[in-house]
Amino acid sequence: MMGDGPNPNGKHSKYSVEGGELVRKGEFCPTCGPGVFLGVHENRKVCGKCGHSTQSE
Repeated sequence: MMGDGPNPNGKHSKYSVEGGELVRKGEFCPTCGPGVFLGVHENRKVCGKCGHSTQSE
């Protein structure tokens, strides 16, 4: 259903502004580096760019 507000997992949720500085809140891909966040799933974290994945505890 559309129109129920912004996606709580959208790009805007990965950033905040604290004390006038941009703060990146997501976890970066260790292969691609800063700027490429890992997608958090139920039992793993995956990079959508290179496919790197790690198992979550």
